[in-house]
Amino acid sequence: MRSIIEIYEIATGRVREVLAVEGRIEAPNWAPSGDWLLVNGDGLLFRVPLDKPVLVPVPSGAAVKCNNDHGISPDGALIILSSHHEGAGSQVYLMPVQGGEPVKVSPESPSWWHGISPDGRTLTYVAARGGSRVIDVYTLVPGAEEKRLTHGEGHCDGPDFSPDGSRIYYNCDRTGHAQIWVMAANGAGQRQLFEDGFVNWFPHPSPDGKRLLYLAYPSRTTGHPADLQVALVLCDPEGGNRRRVREFTGGQGSINVPCWAPDSSAFAYVRYEP
Repeated sequence: MRSIIEIYEIATGRVREVLAVEGRIEAPNWAPSGDWLLVNGDGLLFRVPLDKPVLVPVPSGAAVKCNNDHGISPDGALIILSSHHEGAGSQVYLMPVQGGEPVKVSPESPSWWHGISPDGRTLTYVAARGGSRVIDVYTLVPGAEEKRLTHGEGHCDGPDFSPDGSRIYYNCDRTGHAQIWVMAANGAGQRQLFEDGFVNWFPHPSPDGKRLLYLAYPSRTTGHPADLQVALVLCDPEGGNRRRVREFTGGQGSINVPCWAPDSSAFAYVRYEP
């Protein structure tokens, strides 16, 4: 297995290879400073400097079973990570951006982080509660009680805040298969943006609010598996003007988390080769 981190430039459609490595590397976040990416692999986190791309380990203390649900706070001070090193399922943690011992903020497992509000106060993630395997969207201000925004209306996943913090985009299969949905940040007004035959996951609005990026799986795909022929799709924030801009082998690990450049000029993703 070979992982290739690439950048797609919006203005030109140009694709630039950042780094190719043996093994599975997943889920690039673009740092607010614009000069490095955060990825995971083999349960650990890595920084990828864009001027000299290599995998630079980020110390994460006891969190040595990190999954691909991680990110960086808007002020660049914190890494939010999801890890299952405590043995009871994935939990959400915070730690300094340079690395350190992570502090757990999710109240229960399993919890998988996906987004943070533009003011850096509120996390959004997906979780299963009460012994159920139904996955729903939650928000949390660390130190306060979590708020459940969806209530078992299918499998909901991949929540990410709009640039103004007023809305949350997510995917849900409540109408038959995974499609892109949006709701107010308090859970009100849940609606499907469009309907098509593809299985659509992980919506990410651009920081300037002009575009929405998501991952399209083939029809009848179950879940969000790895190593399928997938497409990255750009559209406007209401789901119109959809266009497939990249097709490759990928899926799980390609764009699970926010991946836009801070100036909205490009986005990062991972494709895979056998």
